[in-house]
Amino acid sequence: MRTVAVVGASLAGLSAARALRNRGFDGQLIVIGEEPHRPYDRPPLSKEFLAGKIGEADLVLERDGEDLAAEWLFGTRAVRLDREQRAVRLADGREVRADGIVIATGAAARNLPGADGLAGVHTLRTLDDARALRDDLALGGRLVVIGGGFIGAEVASTAYALGLDVTIVEAAPTPLAGPLGEAMGRIVSALHADHGVRLLCGVGVKGLSGGPRVSAVLLDDGRTVPADTVVVGVGARPCVEWLEGSGVALDDGVTCGADGRTSLAGVVAVGDCASWYDPRAGAHRRVEHWTGARERPDTAVATLLSWGTAEQGVPRPPYFWSDQYGVRVQFAGHAAGADSVTIEEGTPEDRDVLAVYRRAGRPVAVLGMNKPREFMRWRKQLAVSPS
Repeated sequence: MRTVAVVGASLAGLSAARALRNRGFDGQLIVIGEEPHRPYDRPPLSKEFLAGKIGEADLVLERDGEDLAAEWLFGTRAVRLDREQRAVRLADGREVRADGIVIATGAAARNLPGADGLAGVHTLRTLDDARALRDDLALGGRLVVIGGGFIGAEVASTAYALGLDVTIVEAAPTPLAGPLGEAMGRIVSALHADHGVRLLCGVGVKGLSGGPRVSAVLLDDGRTVPADTVVVGVGARPCVEWLEGSGVALDDGVTCGADGRTSLAGVVAVGDCASWYDPRAGAHRRVEHWTGARERPDTAVATLLSWGTAEQGVPRPPYFWSDQYGVRVQFAGHAAGADSVTIEEGTPEDRDVLAVYRRAGRPVAVLGMNKPREFMRWRKQLAVSPS
C-alpha cells in the first residue's frame, strides 16, 4: 500500500492521517476536504465561539509545527468512489487513485422544508454556519430553537447568556429521551426552565412565516411563536450519497465492523458517517461524538494497514459531553440497552446527579451532571465491563 486517500478533513480525517503516520505509513497521503478550511474543532461552535469568547484561531486542530507530509485538497467534494479503478472522483473533475481509502465524510445538518432562502434561519454544523448565526445573535431579540437535542440546548444556553429571549420547540414529549431515556432526559432538560427559557414539548412545526426575514414559527397545534432568528436542530444525515453503487454497504451511514472495515477491501470508515458494529449492543451504531472521531481512526487505520490479519476488538463505549447554563453534562454508554436507571449521587433538584444505567444488574451507561470525577470513575468501569 503506497497511497492512501482520506476523504474528509475534519477531526476524524485528521485523526486518521495522524494514525497513518504514527503507525509507520510513509507513502503518499492525500486528504480531501469539502470545506475550504483546514481542520477545526466543532464542539466550541455552539458554545464559546458562538458567544464570542474565542476566535477562529482557537479552533485549529493541527498542532504548532505539525507536518503530516500530506497533500491537502480543500474546497472540493467527493462525488463517486470507483471500486474498479480504486479512485475517488471529485466534483471539480479531478480523480484521486489510492490503494487504501479512509471514508470520513461526516454528516450534514437536516433543515426544514421551505426554510431555504429565508433570512434569519440557521443550521449549525460548520464554521461558516457558526459565523452567520453569531452575526444574527448579536442583533438580539427573539430566538426560537427547533429541536431540543444537545446542539439545540447548547445554542439556547449560549443565546440566553447573550441576553436573547429564547424558546425551544421539541416534537417529542421529553427532550433528550433518545440518548438519555425519559427520566434523565427530563432532569437534564429542566435546566432550561431553571433559566427562564421556554420549552414547548410534544408539538411539531408546521412551517415558518415571514419574508425576506423569518418572523415566526408556526406550530402544528395552531400556535405562532414570534422569532427574529431561528435555529433548526433536528439532527443530521450521514454524507454517504457519493458511495452509492460503489460496493460499500450503506445503512444509516457506512456499515462497518468493530474495527472500521467496510464491505469493500482496502476501505475503512470513521467519524459521523460510520456505523460501527458494537459487540456490547449487538448492533451497528453511528456515533456522532468528538471522542469517537478522535479515538476510532487509530483502530481503523490499523485494520487498513494489516487487512485480513488484524483482530477485531471492542470499541470503547461512546462518550460525549455538553455544557449548558454552566452545567457540564457527561454521558457514556447506551441508555437504550438499560432496564433500570438509578441516581447514585446528588439530587435532581440541585442538577448535580450521577446516574447509572443497568441491564440485568450490569452497568451499561452513566450520566453525570457536574460530577466529573465520579463520572470518570464509572466510565472506566464501563470500558472493562463485559457485554
